[in-house]
Amino acid sequence: MNDWAVLLSQVLLGWLAIQVLLIAIFVWNLRFYQGKLLPDDKLPKTAIVLCLRGADPFLANCLRALLNQNYPQYDLKLIIDRQEDPAWKIATDTIQELGATNAQISPLYFIRRNCSLKCSSLVQAVSELDNSYRVVALVDADTVVHPNWLRELVSPLANPQIGATTGNRWYLPTGKYCGSLVRYIWNVSAVVQMYLYGIPWGGTLAVKTEVLHQTGLVDKWSKAFGEDTMMRSVLAKHQLKVKFVPSLMMLNREESDLPSLRYWLQRQLLASRLYHPWWLAVVGDTILTICIPTAIAFLFLAALFTQQWQTAIFCFICYSGYMLALLLLVLVLEKQIQQVLRRHSEPETKLSTTTIIKIFFGIPFTQWVYGLAMLSSLWMPRVKWRGITYEIKGPWNLRLLDYRPYQIIDRPSDRKLSL
Repeated sequence: MNDWAVLLSQVLLGWLAIQVLLIAIFVWNLRFYQGKLLPDDKLPKTAIVLCLRGADPFLANCLRALLNQNYPQYDLKLIIDRQEDPAWKIATDTIQELGATNAQISPLYFIRRNCSLKCSSLVQAVSELDNSYRVVALVDADTVVHPNWLRELVSPLANPQIGATTGNRWYLPTGKYCGSLVRYIWNVSAVVQMYLYGIPWGGTLAVKTEVLHQTGLVDKWSKAFGEDTMMRSVLAKHQLKVKFVPSLMMLNREESDLPSLRYWLQRQLLASRLYHPWWLAVVGDTILTICIPTAIAFLFLAALFTQQWQTAIFCFICYSGYMLALLLLVLVLEKQIQQVLRRHSEPETKLSTTTIIKIFFGIPFTQWVYGLAMLSSLWMPRVKWRGITYEIKGPWNLRLLDYRPYQIIDRPSDRKLSL
């Protein structure tokens, strides 16, 4: 048993060293990125596309922020599921309140049965654009952007080798619900992975209009479940890159309870399994992150029951030390992200001792929740998203089963993610 403990501890130490290196690379990029912003006369005309079904808790704030951008030529294109959808009234009232003349609202005219509603909306929005729009920016309803958001997102596209730009989300660790804390801890790892793999996030994403047509992305959206994860591999076939913009780490304040979060994680992992070019690497990461420390924990219990005290103490020190090291990595990344958020006038999140202790004990719990979600996502024949059920047979083989108008039971609350 002691030999197994030594072997597993060596593997764990090696994996920890790799994690430290990867996070150091990400932090380096955060600290020393100096993006050059284009002047007004160099910025291309841009369409911001926001697809809506249901009234998200921060929708009005999202719309106000999008309509107050420091950008010379842009229009906000809203595609809403139906005119009777509650998002329609919120959008109309907000546009009238601001007196905005650069916002247009359209219902989803044609519901495709072989892709998600969001992808149907994106295909419609892009198809309706005229040739004057050089860039299409995508955003989610739970993203409240800062005034320079669009300028920072579009400016790197001046590089001919860059086909798309993206940011990422950052959650608060100080929520009221257990699910909010688990989501925060999970996202710390996800943000680094997405950066290293070049995977964009649809909540803050811009792509050149010519690239959309050149790469056939619009056609792929017309038969896909998700719009963003596939983009890295699609663009790579045309020697184009997805550029992560570190200044576009967007703070998300939504809450989530644990049952809602678990299903949300399953859906995220399903999209990764379908479209992630390095899916097997994601699985390998999960195995190393969850199975190795769990195996050491079981060895600790086994050693206790068999009264092998030296092995038990060794396993306890290894497991606790690993979790403490992960906590330190989380705190380091939190500090770096806070510096980015402060540049855009976000209030600083102060972590109390109680919150730090919660994060420490939440790390192993998050690993187990994530592991269960990973296993469940491997055989999900159907998935429910915003009240709509889809049958999934493959990346480009899915079917919308039971479309119905948005209902009040589908509404995201202060603790339920937008499923």
